[in-house]
Amino acid sequence: MNYKKLIREVPDFPKPGILFYDITTLLKDREAFKSIIGDLTALYRTYKVAKVVGIESRGFILGGPLAHQLGAGFVPVRKPGKLPADTFEVKYNLEYGSNSLAVHRDSIAMGERVLIVDDLLATGGTAAATANLVRQLGGEIVGLAFLVELLSLKGRAQLDGCEVQALIQY
Repeated sequence: MNYKKLIREVPDFPKPGILFYDITTLLKDREAFKSIIGDLTALYRTYKVAKVVGIESRGFILGGPLAHQLGAGFVPVRKPGKLPADTFEVKYNLEYGSNSLAVHRDSIAMGERVLIVDDLLATGGTAAATANLVRQLGGEIVGLAFLVELLSLKGRAQLDGCEVQALIQY
């Protein structure tokens, strides 16, 4: 399926000079959404994934159904203050400032095989911070899966040593 034709391109969003790839037009298409989850499942079916980690918030959209298809648990990685139990946090740098992510301390057991999922790989900072969280909890990262990758931003370089898959590349 040609996913790119279902993605709306929005110029000058969120600021002038940025071309935003709006995946909501892809996700609302029931056949395309089913196909995306099928394609991601096929990539990781043999990896014996114990947990799928979805990055807030669009990683939840793909991660939940993918975890179901893989017979794995789902773990949300969220902004600090959004999870109710004891959390582990990591701070990371962005192009203009810094941010933090949190995960429940009991969400990943030592040695569990983990697949990290998000909608977009851009500069790689958020994905690298999530990988750091998973490693610090003792998880074994089997891969990082993305719907879209922006190749010009070289996010894969931040994920050195990890297998990275993206269904769509710009």
